[in-house]
Amino acid sequence: MWDKWPQQRIGARAYMRSTYDRTGGNRGPDASHFLYQLADDHNVTLDVHGPGVLYFARYNHWHGSPWHYVVDGVDHLIRETSTADPNRPAENSVFLPERALPNPLTWTWSVTKGADLMWVPIPFEKSFQMAYSRTRYGTGYYIYHHYVPGAELSQPIRAWDVNGAPDADVLELLRSAGTDIAPAGTSTVGKLTIPKSGEMRVLRLPALEQGGGVIRALSFSAPQKSAGELSNVRLRITWDDRAEPSVDAPLALFFGAGTFYNRDGREHLVKALPVNVRFADDRIHLACYFPMPFFHTATISLAGAGTEDIADVKWAVRFEPLKSPKNHVGYFHATYRDHPEPQAGRDLTLLDTRDAEGGGDWTGSFIGTSFIFSHNANLTTLEGDPRFFFDDSNSPQAQGTGTEEWGGGGDYWGGRNMTLPLAGHPCGAPSLKEAKHDLDKIQSAYRFLLADLMPFGKNARITLEHGGANTSTEHYETVTYWYGLPGASVVQTDELKVADEASEREHAYVSPDASQPYRIKSRYELGVDELQGKEVYPAHEEVGRIMKTTSEFTLKLEPENFGVMLRRTLDYAYPHQRADVCVADAGADGAASSEFKSAGVWHLAGSSTCVYSNPREELGETQHNVVTSNRRFREDEFLIGRELTRGRHAIRVRVKFTPLNIPLMPGYPLTETAWSEIKYAAYCFVMPPMPK
Repeated sequence: MWDKWPQQRIGARAYMRSTYDRTGGNRGPDASHFLYQLADDHNVTLDVHGPGVLYFARYNHWHGSPWHYVVDGVDHLIRETSTADPNRPAENSVFLPERALPNPLTWTWSVTKGADLMWVPIPFEKSFQMAYSRTRYGTGYYIYHHYVPGAELSQPIRAWDVNGAPDADVLELLRSAGTDIAPAGTSTVGKLTIPKSGEMRVLRLPALEQGGGVIRALSFSAPQKSAGELSNVRLRITWDDRAEPSVDAPLALFFGAGTFYNRDGREHLVKALPVNVRFADDRIHLACYFPMPFFHTATISLAGAGTEDIADVKWAVRFEPLKSPKNHVGYFHATYRDHPEPQAGRDLTLLDTRDAEGGGDWTGSFIGTSFIFSHNANLTTLEGDPRFFFDDSNSPQAQGTGTEEWGGGGDYWGGRNMTLPLAGHPCGAPSLKEAKHDLDKIQSAYRFLLADLMPFGKNARITLEHGGANTSTEHYETVTYWYGLPGASVVQTDELKVADEASEREHAYVSPDASQPYRIKSRYELGVDELQGKEVYPAHEEVGRIMKTTSEFTLKLEPENFGVMLRRTLDYAYPHQRADVCVADAGADGAASSEFKSAGVWHLAGSSTCVYSNPREELGETQHNVVTSNRRFREDEFLIGRELTRGRHAIRVRVKFTPLNIPLMPGYPLTETAWSEIKYAAYCFVMPPMPK
């Protein structure tokens, strides 16, 4: 269903968790930090409750395998063919069981040049846990979705069947990467000369009779001798005569490569699913298959950026009528940012939708990046972690382990190039010494999100650490791909500040045994605290309570909602915070005016204390090093189905603490656990406004 890439995902939330260094540094680097250990061969990295789907997992080579995939309490051991004898890794290895985890939904280190990648969807109805049997260099990150109960999905969520197999058409689609995957439609073609400076219009598509259209294929070709000049030509696409183009990026980065310099004469420089770069018949061919909706007009332009005109440039556009209501989809964006001098201690901001096209609210999905991480063949920049924030969150809903991991590789790809349907390192010499040309020094990577895309309903802030502690001085250039429609589909309707007397009274907050308010001075999980003797992320104070039985409170809603997201600010020093959540209608006095009904289990695994185990040898014994971070503040989300919220102006929420007494590791003393409450915010899922 890749044609639905632009569709609004109202009621879906995406999270990316990983083995990152909890203290903000690059210990490991960013490997082998476990939430807890159930046994020496069961080291837990991910533990989530409620229905959802794991859409992606990445490991460094075969390290950590066999991996435990515990789906709704059933433990499945996942291996690859190097697992049996990891000191003698098997070339051309595959995931096992291969029928359930086939290529091209999985790829191993022998192709990716350093990583085991898994895109097979793993649905779970109640819970999912991932654990490593071995801990040497146990690096990993994982993307999963939760859905508002009752959301209209393409298929029901049913627990993963390890004896099943992915649908054949999905595998065939991914095998088609590098070819024309778009459906037939109305085509228009042309030929032009791109001037060395200035902007020229390629095409203006008018509104179709049905009220809108979708560009399904966009392609260019030029003489191969012009590839260098073509790299920095700017592609600009403006939807519906908006004040600014939504696509404004150099052609090379837009099509997945930092440069069109082809160091080893490959046919495909980029062989990805949504874009490809191909050399044939003494020409360079560029193709894009991202579906691009528009409601009135689409204007495509090219702007010269070289020292000479580029002649004999052929172009083609294929489009079809828009079949969805206008507010069900978003405009396609490719946002370019130049970062010539990264700021020490601060992540690069690749995208902040609050500044996009005049700012304001946007609803849509983050779907990928294409980026240059060095102009000088320097691969040490690849230690930087991606961090993504959605809908005003102070905690990253997505935290990775490194830049090359995000690009689908490992160990800097060994300096080699690779291109896969959804991730790649298409260009760049293995080292500065081996560079054949100045353009060969340009190092770039791409990562596209399809099933694992990340929806947002108000704003998205996409950031990337430069170097292991934001210390790199390399020149970065980035393109961020996203779909967005002006307006919001996630609207904050209320906020309870626990331990604030007026707010507690306003929200009828009651908790019989809650602690007295206590002050916490700490930080959210971001980068390093200090750099070069200067504080980067200063600590701040919050006031909250802890409780060990129940609390109740009332939150106002937008009645025409499609479910509600509760966001809790908490003290993450308390481990395994778990509660049963019930909801009732709230009367004018804030009290429950109907029977309480179960909304599900709210569970946050782990704490600011984790276990670090990274033995020197591949088969080294599991270690039991306790690491406590000074980052105690976290925000966590819980989704309430619309059958409990639709048509209600306010709800009464009851949170009943149900502790999980799991030690950090076997034999380790149990740590006091409690339910932490600093703030609760209610966000309603709503339909975005209809575009004009």
